[in-house]
Amino acid sequence: MQNIQAQIDRSDATDLARLVRAGEVQPHELLEATIERLEQVNPALNAVAEKLYDQARQQTPVEGPFFGVPTLTKDLFAPLAEARMANGSLALGEARPGLDDELVGRWRRAGFVFVGTSTSPEFGTSYTTESTRFGATRNPWNTERSAGGSSGGAAALVASRVVPIAHGNDGGGSLRVPASCCGVFGFKPSRGLMPNGPLVGEGWGGMGTGHAISLSVRDSAALLDVTAGADLGAPYAAPSRPGSYVEAMQRPLKPLRIALVEQMAPWPSSPEALAAVRHAAKLCENLGHQVSPVTLPVDLPQFFAMAFDIIGPNTRNYVELLGAMRGAPVTEEELEPRTRIYLREKGDIGAVQYVQAIEGIHALGRTFANFMRDYDLILTPTLTREPPLIGTLDVVDDKADMGTLIECFHSYSPYTALFNATGQPAMSVPLYWSASGLPIGAHFAGRFGEESTLLALAHQLEQAQPWAQRRPPVNACMG
Repeated sequence: MQNIQAQIDRSDATDLARLVRAGEVQPHELLEATIERLEQVNPALNAVAEKLYDQARQQTPVEGPFFGVPTLTKDLFAPLAEARMANGSLALGEARPGLDDELVGRWRRAGFVFVGTSTSPEFGTSYTTESTRFGATRNPWNTERSAGGSSGGAAALVASRVVPIAHGNDGGGSLRVPASCCGVFGFKPSRGLMPNGPLVGEGWGGMGTGHAISLSVRDSAALLDVTAGADLGAPYAAPSRPGSYVEAMQRPLKPLRIALVEQMAPWPSSPEALAAVRHAAKLCENLGHQVSPVTLPVDLPQFFAMAFDIIGPNTRNYVELLGAMRGAPVTEEELEPRTRIYLREKGDIGAVQYVQAIEGIHALGRTFANFMRDYDLILTPTLTREPPLIGTLDVVDDKADMGTLIECFHSYSPYTALFNATGQPAMSVPLYWSASGLPIGAHFAGRFGEESTLLALAHQLEQAQPWAQRRPPVNACMG
């Protein structure tokens, strides 16, 4: 077991699957070693919504690209046949849909073994993973700090080296924000590239998509190779994909034109965030890329008002659907204050206002597509400051208004949601740690459908400045 633990310490998911295929490690040995690692760190992190150890022991992994690699799915709109789906909420009780989400099913067919589900805030509508149902998920770099949200459990478990890759989803930054907070790689694909069915047609008007948080760039690319592609009847489809994202990632990269945005009104970047994005810009220049300061063609407060015109009615629809499924309406007392505010202020807007918001994000997508005729990528900070203390972003007063919520969340993360609205692929790359030892990611967005460019740059940055050897104080490593 000690030898297996040492292998896990230094391996990504691609390497672990290779060891299993070669017979050097047996799937059940890898599973038990991962369970041991999870039990070691989870008391400090609180990153698991449900443990599925017995179910995992009964699985026979598929001999796919990730043969026998243990992982967790995110407990948010991504049903796993053997798991409860709480979505971070008390309102769902012990609901078990008893089916696999299409994306989760593709993970299973790729060879993954599911040891549990990871935590999320209620309905995924927060940049910190704190909920009444599960409590606060803590950052392995400093357990007084947030792991980010809404895929905070996934990021904490990857950063602490329990698993090398974990499932997540992203409607406004929910893969990239926790990746930044925890010092790992978070990648959001283009609108329409990933399946959403069968429960969801278009998450948040097409802003939501699933993928992963990973330790290595190649794992993220290899996962896209086996999971990308719209499911049957999907309302959106991304442009044609390359033959292999892994192969595209490894090709020589031509000099890129990178648009640099250090901060945007009305929410300034902290000195730490400025240092992080400038460090990333300098590293890109040293690699031969051209970096030019720009101003993005968007009014942030106007954009976020429009985005919540989409999120509010979608939340209302979900709550009513939940009530119909369980045979009893959901009461306000069952919901967290943040959700009550969304429902009160945005849940019952008129149809015309909702359509205007949908048209608004589509218009923004065209605006950014025109802007990117002159640039290959956009570089911004992922966040405007270091990961905050637990409780800082957790809204506990339902008398607050939407303006207060927007200020709370988006003064912290003003950039990530833009690229959910435009449908562009985006990523947070762990290139900088503050003087206090906290990670702050560099955020890159590419043209719609051009995941390969982002992955190739991430691979180049990973080679130039490796991050996998940086281990947080709370980690599962044995050596």
